[in-house]
Amino acid sequence: MSRNASLESSSTATPASGPAQRLLRGLPLALRPGPALGYDLMRVYLGIGLFVRGVLFVSEPELLLGYLQDMQGWFWPYALVHFVAVAHLCGGVALALGLLTRLASAIQIPILFGAVFLIHSSGGLLNPGQSLEFSGLVLALLIVYFVFGSGELSLDRLLRESDVRSAAVQTPSLIPEMPLRTHPALLARSPKS
Repeated sequence: MSRNASLESSSTATPASGPAQRLLRGLPLALRPGPALGYDLMRVYLGIGLFVRGVLFVSEPELLLGYLQDMQGWFWPYALVHFVAVAHLCGGVALALGLLTRLASAIQIPILFGAVFLIHSSGGLLNPGQSLEFSGLVLALLIVYFVFGSGELSLDRLLRESDVRSAAVQTPSLIPEMPLRTHPALLARSPKS
């Protein structure tokens, strides 16, 4: 028996070919357990958390207005409350879906920067409410998603791939001298060679 044949027979007899491994091999690559899946699940959780916080700010605006007591005037506190609520609602949904992830993160970063350094920093780290720690974590995660993007399981990636596939599709021509041509709108978006 050759060495390759003995390796093949020993590799098929290992427990790695059990039902769990066959199930994992049947999953799409993006759904297999690993760092990429964890990255995507964290983005979804972050988006849902921001959305829930936005719902809280819409249902109880006085909660956020309490943080903004020091602002002068009547217009700016209310305008800021509405901006933060809408940004958390829309940005949370966008982050959870992985749609315009960098833009959604970029809109949230100044809000969380203000929450960490202007509002919650006065409470300190050993506060029973733990607002500073949680806001700091959310700020750090938003910076990560702003820098690195949405991940494998996202609408951003799906849209990117559909643009690449549509640019490669050629449409038939009605002119016999030109049997195949690329659509002009696709030519305008494709990089120059």
